[in-house]
Amino acid sequence: MKKGFTLVELLVVISIIGILAALSFVSFTTSQKQARDAERKSDLKQYATSLENSANQTNGLYPSRTTAVAAAGTLCQTDLGLTNCPEDPKYEADPTYAQYQYQSNGTGAGASDATKYVLWARLESSTNYWVTCSDGKSGTKAQTGFSVSGGDCPI
Repeated sequence: MKKGFTLVELLVVISIIGILAALSFVSFTTSQKQARDAERKSDLKQYATSLENSANQTNGLYPSRTTAVAAAGTLCQTDLGLTNCPEDPKYEADPTYAQYQYQSNGTGAGASDATKYVLWARLESSTNYWVTCSDGKSGTKAQTGFSVSGGDCPI
């Protein structure tokens, strides 16, 4: 009598391995999205800290942008004069989808005359934005119907 595995037994084992691999890939993808969302929250906190440092030098006023601008480019480099500004982790793959945004009140054109601001980023693991405001509030806001006006905190 020969010892060995039948074709059916081998196919069953291969199928089970395939199912386990697919399940681990799905959970790994979810973990990656959550990690990128955590990075987004941390990056917005860094921007808020930079804005507060800048306000300390400009009598408590923030850069004035009456329409939403890219935080990494216009806000960080132009208004705050910083380099190596954090970008959204998905920015390289899709610049239109993944940009941190900044808006404030004031007269506009980047002058330091705004008294409040809002920073936000699109989250991957949900249909929400992560929002950070000058009044210290941070949290999620649904993407549907989301709008920022005059630097007013939407949360």
